[in-house]
Amino acid sequence: MIPVQGFAGKTVAVLGLGRSGLATVTALQAGGADAVVWDDSPDAQEKADNADASLRDLTKPNAYKDVAALITSPGIPHLYPEPHPAIARAMAEGCPVDNDIGLFFRSFATSEWDNFETIPKIIAVTGSNGKSTTSALIHHILEEAGRPTQLAGNIGRGVLDIDEAHDGEVIVLELSSYQTDLARSLTPDVAVFTNLSPDHLDRHAGHGGYFAAKRRLFSEGGPDRAVIGIDEPEGLYIANQMSEGPTDDRVIRVSSGQKLGGDGWNVFARKGFLSETRKGRQVASIDLRAIAGLPGAHNHQNACAAFAACRSLGIGPRVIEQALHSFKGLPHRSQVIAERDGVRFVNDSKATNVDSAAKALAAFDKIRWICGGLEKEGGLEALLPAPTVVKAYVIGREAGAFAMKLKGLDVEVCGDMATAVAKAAAEAKTGETVLLAPAAASFDQYNSFEKRGDDFVEQVAKTL
Repeated sequence: MIPVQGFAGKTVAVLGLGRSGLATVTALQAGGADAVVWDDSPDAQEKADNADASLRDLTKPNAYKDVAALITSPGIPHLYPEPHPAIARAMAEGCPVDNDIGLFFRSFATSEWDNFETIPKIIAVTGSNGKSTTSALIHHILEEAGRPTQLAGNIGRGVLDIDEAHDGEVIVLELSSYQTDLARSLTPDVAVFTNLSPDHLDRHAGHGGYFAAKRRLFSEGGPDRAVIGIDEPEGLYIANQMSEGPTDDRVIRVSSGQKLGGDGWNVFARKGFLSETRKGRQVASIDLRAIAGLPGAHNHQNACAAFAACRSLGIGPRVIEQALHSFKGLPHRSQVIAERDGVRFVNDSKATNVDSAAKALAAFDKIRWICGGLEKEGGLEALLPAPTVVKAYVIGREAGAFAMKLKGLDVEVCGDMATAVAKAAAEAKTGETVLLAPAAASFDQYNSFEKRGDDFVEQVAKTL
């Protein structure tokens, strides 16, 4: 646990008593603060009792009279589409609003670091797609290289729930736009930007607001090194803003699909090969094609970002290459779960938006595509014509409407996962892939994309 610094003897309010909220209360108390809490759920009193904190309705007038700060959970809107009433009240009464990420960055370093031979470092990863895989891959490489490391944030443990730092340790954080948008302190040593595609637009009042939330990790974080995917204009813009010129090696430019030139520090993948260039010369190369845990161009981009982040810490290319081969991948992300009679079954339930689904469809040939769910803004046009798709099997509460938008494809409305898997498995031929890549949120039928992926795995097991 990371005891929160700066609030000893003060009262701090915590909004939301989920995983991050409860960890925040504990960390505040460990740092000598008194916590008052509020949660909209009916069992708020029980949660407050479990956290050994006082329950206070933070939406009421004068709720912040004696409060030094309000710490809110990332899932609670603080600005768009409209602030939660408790946050609106805090801002109206002049109470600073922060989140656990901000508390972590202000509290992680301690006086004990004066005795360390090597100061701990933080690598923070953000972006639309691939940030979980990239974060886990960096963590895996560090472990294989013998470096002490912890993985936290939007993946693994909550940031305040991790262990206090060891000498030379590297903390790897996956940070969502919800987390970077509000944090009052952002000071990573290495910041990684994977890519940008439309997502969470209601929460950020559009694409520009979404990008602005991601950009804060760089513009306000001031990392010593920035690893930036430049395949979209936004990434190219951040790289330009962070760099003092074409030879500034504080910025490592990353791409999947284009060869990067010039005298800067570049890491890119083309036709399945990763290349690292510095000062116009190639200094390392890795064949990614045979790495089972990283299939497809989108995972090659993740490999490039992770490679660049670890190279910035001085880890050698051959050490990284060996670690890439032992990486098993993450559940629900291009996860090969079974193979029968030459037919692969792949779980990519995390492909909750059009861009991530398009990348999944590009990673395999001859696909029996299971898709559908709670459609997000922007439509499905970017997925079409989908030349790798043999047939689509649509699930979800609005499966019929979803299917009608997949123009030009052979489509069957299945409704539920069991029906879709059974039909796809029965019709699949040798050399084909049954792929779950929904291109939609899960909340019409499941509590999370993980539950949806688990159901897919369970239904596949029934067909084998």
